Amino acid sequence: MERIALFPGSFDPFTAGHLNILSRALTMFDRVVVAAGVNQDKRGFYDTQQKVNIIREATAGVSDRVDVISYDCLTIEICRRLGIRHIVRGVRNMLDFENERAIADANRRLAPEIDTIIIPTAQEYAHISSSAVRDILRHNGDTSMFTVPGVKLPEVRR
Repeated sequence: MERIALFPGSFDPFTAGHLNILSRALTMFDRVVVAAGVNQDKRGFYDTQQKVNIIREATAGVSDRVDVISYDCLTIEICRRLGIRHIVRGVRNMLDFENERAIADANRRLAPEIDTIIIPTAQEYAHISSSAVRDILRHNGDTSMFTVPGVKLPEVRR
């Protein structure tokens, strides 16, 4: 039986830290579905299709084991639709961990058949956040050390 996990997030934008979590998830699962979610409470820096394109380009080297989708529903609902029983979430620090644990607990109450695997990012990526990358972009700074190699960030919405 193939082991498949869902790696959901806003990925606004997809960073080197996200790629690190994905690479590590691929050591545990046969396939990972990266799901760029739409958060109705946030105005995204990138539109959903731009995020999907960035992630597809960043994962081209492992595209036989990675699917990239977008979704606009509860994470557990997309898991159920796709028959996925594991959610992968990355954390940079204890604050992230507490937040992700609370979400995992809520998901477990709603969908006890779906488990959440929390993976701490490698230390060299722990300082990278999408919000910091967006701030650097707003000020025309160089984000190459924080984003995925070889991916040119699309024109941003201001």
